Amino acid sequence: MRKSHTIASLSMSIVAAGAFVAVASGCSAGTGSGGPSSAAETSQAPASSSPGAPTSTTSTPSPATSSAPTSATPSPGAEAPSPAEQQLAALSLEQRVGQLFMVAAKATGAEPGTMEALKKYHAGNVYLSGRSKAGTSATAAVVSSLTGTVSPATTGGVPLFVATDQEGGFVQVLSGPGFSTIPTALVQASSGAAKIRADATVWGRELLGVGVNVNLAPVLDTVTSPQFAPSNGPIGHFQREYGFAPDTVSELGNAFADGMKDAGVAPVVKHFPGLGRVVPNTDVTSHVRDSTTTRTDPALGPFKAAVAQGAKWVMISNAFYDKIDPANIAPFSPMVMDTMLRGDAGFKGIVLSDDLCSAAQLEAWSDADRALNFFGAGGTMLVCADPASIPAMHQAVVKKAQADPAFRARIDAAALTVLRVKNGQ
Repeated sequence: MRKSHTIASLSMSIVAAGAFVAVASGCSAGTGSGGPSSAAETSQAPASSSPGAPTSTTSTPSPATSSAPTSATPSPGAEAPSPAEQQLAALSLEQRVGQLFMVAAKATGAEPGTMEALKKYHAGNVYLSGRSKAGTSATAAVVSSLTGTVSPATTGGVPLFVATDQEGGFVQVLSGPGFSTIPTALVQASSGAAKIRADATVWGRELLGVGVNVNLAPVLDTVTSPQFAPSNGPIGHFQREYGFAPDTVSELGNAFADGMKDAGVAPVVKHFPGLGRVVPNTDVTSHVRDSTTTRTDPALGPFKAAVAQGAKWVMISNAFYDKIDPANIAPFSPMVMDTMLRGDAGFKGIVLSDDLCSAAQLEAWSDADRALNFFGAGGTMLVCADPASIPAMHQAVVKKAQADPAFRARIDAAALTVLRVKNGQ
């Protein structure tokens, strides 16, 4: 997400998600992540000709691609559908697509654009952005206004994931009476894994108490050295790193994730495959590239450990990775999301984007192409810091799913993944 929506004075973006357990909204949690991203290339084609965009087809929609819900009746002798499969079968195409978006809502109170995204465009997930010092009671009221939009007409009755950025330090959206003051990750690191996990459990319970069931944290990016950190715009400059070696980051960052899970809040690990080696911040700069990280890089270790420990959410960086897929930014890269994250790391949960609506790195593409490229390349859920972008994105995805059976299959699979995590699977 773009930091201007979460840290106005710092222009940073953060997104993540994680393990999920039953909460007031009626969902259960899993694990995941997100955060700032970087890298865009001047040679990239904008809008309709952007690299990585799925090729459209002219095939006529079949009954299977219509907006009507499909039957969940199993054939004789077949295994009964799971709760998630039953939910999917009851949703229209428009509602299925809505499950794939996480839209921003100001932490001090949602604006009309957010409410329209939730009510008219069926958005199934929301995150509190900006800053609120109003404390737990006021935040609970804001969350209630958002979860109150759930109905058969909006999400098909499926509860929302409600997220926020509660890393600590410069990245703490919610504060005031009832919320702890959370130190930066680098300061947390000095206390050791056991203390981090215990503290994160307390911080997670504060979130769960107001109805927030996903935390877009922890950061698992490895900044290369203390000397480089001040120059590392998205991470080191703000002390968001847990250390300067993959093993340290893995131990301490995943201790934070475990504490969130202990509290019943889903952590989102971010920003795969890492932002610890870039200089500019993708939220406010375009053409950001990592020229070092490889497909088998040791810096991937913390993310692989998170997956092995049951992470259900992983946030993707917005950077280019020259030694992995130089032609596509990470959220448009099948190599990053399908081959590396799902294949190499064995991840089966929600592949979450960083902010694709306001980040400078995405300025070369139209709103519609951003969504089509992301889902076409294997993404599961798109984070949008600007609710005004949701109509064009939602409509473009619905239209392509109606016309392209292969793309429709991706949308249905992504929606089923979201529903499985919501059901604690």
